[in-house]
Amino acid sequence: MELTTLDQTGLWLGRIERPGVGPCVVTLRDGVLTDITSKTAPTVRDIMERADTANYVAQATGSAVEGDDFTWLAPCDLQSVKACGVTFAGSMVERVIEEQAAGDPAKADAIRARIGARIGDSLSNITPGSAEAEEVKQALIEEGLWSQYLEVGIGPDAEVFSKAQVLSSVGAGAEIGLHPISTWNNPEPEVVLAVTSKGEIKGATLGNDVNLRDVEGRSALLLSKAKDNNASCAIGPMIRLFDAHFTLDDVRAAEVSLTVTGEDGFTLEGHSSMSQISRDPADLVRQTIGRHHQYPDGLMLFLGTLFAPTQDRDTKGGGFTHKLGDVVTIANPKMGSLTNTVRLSTECPEWTFGASHLMRNLAQRGLL
Repeated sequence: MELTTLDQTGLWLGRIERPGVGPCVVTLRDGVLTDITSKTAPTVRDIMERADTANYVAQATGSAVEGDDFTWLAPCDLQSVKACGVTFAGSMVERVIEEQAAGDPAKADAIRARIGARIGDSLSNITPGSAEAEEVKQALIEEGLWSQYLEVGIGPDAEVFSKAQVLSSVGAGAEIGLHPISTWNNPEPEVVLAVTSKGEIKGATLGNDVNLRDVEGRSALLLSKAKDNNASCAIGPMIRLFDAHFTLDDVRAAEVSLTVTGEDGFTLEGHSSMSQISRDPADLVRQTIGRHHQYPDGLMLFLGTLFAPTQDRDTKGGGFTHKLGDVVTIANPKMGSLTNTVRLSTECPEWTFGASHLMRNLAQRGLL
């Protein structure tokens, strides 16, 4: 990853693996990557839990990381990795209508007109859990269009699931994994919030919530099998902390781009507009952490995506699916770019470094 691609006005927090040393906490100052690992705050979790996170990172002393003899890690460590699904409700309703119409625009327009006559323009601007959303629900039930996905799309309760185990996410430049049983899959470009144990949102980064469409599509009960596999979660490049130059409003307005480049010469481009999200990011955080559920080490929260790939890759009407060797880049001008290469989960490096290994490593380095 080129450090020059990161906004130099940003306040950055990340992690790298240094050979012979182990995981290190880093920041970026004036284009120089700086190792700020210390006994005061040996983990990203410790820094995020400080009351003065932004000031600490801005002022922390450390040593410059020379050369490129290191590996980028996901910028989180002890935080839980959670994800929200079906957070762009308007587009979800439209997709269901189009599926019911079997690709016939005239039929889709007829269904849309029948529902629209009853609910007005709320198809494109639905507030989940509202009275208007309930009217949409009833109209869709009568049309035979209701599904469990729409329930979490426009109902009062958001879908929140565990995306990856602590320390299992991969970082920028790593291989990302597809379970070998899947033959229909795609990337999911998302914004990921960095949230403290008290529910405070202190920054954001980018993520790829690798999606196995065929596995999850067979049954919603296969969600965990579809989502949590070796190297199936990529986060990075670094957490951009909130400060005078970057706030939650920037997240709300973010445009996230996606580019997939295959070894077969195929190119796919797409984007996800956070301005079209149906549930505010702060509300998604409240639905995830609170009196009902605590995360003592904080959490990373994927916010969902508007992106749904339909571009044909091999055959007309065949749609898109990954091929091994695809290079996926997710980018935003204020959060940088996250690039990964697609492999099978069984071919990606095994995840062998867990919380116990991290604690032992830090203890051996005199940091605990």
